[in-house]
Amino acid sequence: MSGHGFHVHGPHDHELEHAASGGHDHGHGDAVSSGKGMSTTGKIAVSTAAIATAGAIFAYMGGATQANAGLYKNNAAIKKTEASNQWNYFQSKSTKQALAEFARDTATDDGRRQGWQVKVTRYEQEKTEIQAAAKKLEDEASRWDAQSETQMHQHHRWAQATTVLQVSIALAAIALLTRKKWLERAMYGVAVAGVAIGALAALHI
Repeated sequence: MSGHGFHVHGPHDHELEHAASGGHDHGHGDAVSSGKGMSTTGKIAVSTAAIATAGAIFAYMGGATQANAGLYKNNAAIKKTEASNQWNYFQSKSTKQALAEFARDTATDDGRRQGWQVKVTRYEQEKTEIQAAAKKLEDEASRWDAQSETQMHQHHRWAQATTVLQVSIALAAIALLTRKKWLERAMYGVAVAGVAIGALAALHI
């Protein structure tokens, strides 16, 4: 302040006023008065923040579904191994049954023949139970595989949505630098597309 009561602006004062007006002088189209709402720069900045938030959520969901897909695939592998063990057990019982049938057929008296027949019947019953258990495990493995595939499909959807929103953010940055309205419109259009893909992921489509 000088002795005559007027204020002398320094270079930094002008820059502060320039930033406060949205990066433009008051005479330009992007600047707004206090009663006309937010500037284009402000709108793009707020939109970019919202898009980035949605992108972070989509990225989290993409990571979660990928982790689930891996877990379900691992469960499927465990069930397949258990089913394979059951089928090996089934084969062992089949071998024992075949030997018992051979002994029964070559037995020289009825007592031994009946004894071997009891074993043949027991092995047949055990085979039926083992076969049922093996098929049940195979069905469980198939269900885990199907769930894993569903989760991977969702993961790809979330990843696509995240990528599209990242493109939208890049367009927003270019729009801020170039002041091109068509880039601003493209940014909003791409953002809407990203949100739509995210909705498809949420709906398992």
